Amino acid sequence: MIKSIILAGAALLLMSIGTQAGPARSTATVMQTGGRTSQPIGHYDFCQIYKDECRIRSISDTPVSLTPKLWAQLVQVNTQVNTDIKPATDMEIWGKEEVWSYPTTVGDCEDYVLLKRRMLMQRGLPVSSLLITVVRQMNGEGHAVLTVRTDRGDYILDNLEPQIKPWNETSYDYLKRQSTQYTGAWVSITDDRQVLVGSIGK
Repeated sequence: MIKSIILAGAALLLMSIGTQAGPARSTATVMQTGGRTSQPIGHYDFCQIYKDECRIRSISDTPVSLTPKLWAQLVQVNTQVNTDIKPATDMEIWGKEEVWSYPTTVGDCEDYVLLKRRMLMQRGLPVSSLLITVVRQMNGEGHAVLTVRTDRGDYILDNLEPQIKPWNETSYDYLKRQSTQYTGAWVSITDDRQVLVGSIGK
């Protein structure tokens, strides 16, 4: 079943890009970022344990090429993690808030993101295209998703949504994400879609 979904998604992507080797990025699907901003406390604590993961500097921040093969990998990883990991709050798991960790059976939203990011890095994707991103849900609650930067725009892998969507087709208010140049730094996001957020997904 999962294999058929992956193949179908790859086929649809192939149809959409046609024979273009490097389609131009649409400004409508590229997240606009600002300057340096505060690091989430959960990520700060995570970096005290996984120091090497928070010291990676990228020589190039060129987005990855969104090929049918890459799309299949994104769908496979997103589906696998969302299926294998059961949702649980940090209070339920650790007895305290804001603990970012690699999940094995249960996890919070940040844990889903960390695992997906690691699995995609193991498949050869550059860290500069795999960015932990903090958003606000329509109910006001904070949430974390994984932004994948591609030459066809920025796509979101989310444990609350089975489909991978362009960031501007989600219903979140985007606040901040990791820098493309240094994994320990965070930058603000200029989300000019606020006027549209209430209508997206309805």
